Amino acid sequence: MPLRIAATAELATLLVLFTNLATVHSPVVASAIGPVHGCSYLFVIVLAIREARSAGTRAAALIPGVGGLLVLRRLATERRRGRAS
Repeated sequence: MPLRIAATAELATLLVLFTNLATVHSPVVASAIGPVHGCSYLFVIVLAIREARSAGTRAAALIPGVGGLLVLRRLATERRRGRAS
């Protein structure tokens, strides 16, 4: 559950930052949302390292924006395969 929250926050804040960059380019928005994005990105990496078994899943966390969602998908696949074995 914490990984899902961090992954969603990472993607949402990245979208806000890109939208701000493409439209008004407000420094206030960038300075408020930028650190939130950075923290959620780091949380995704730490949680992925803690929860994932494979190196590929851990490496997926390093992709900014969608890495957390990729990790969630790969973890679900790992868990399904673990139950099937």
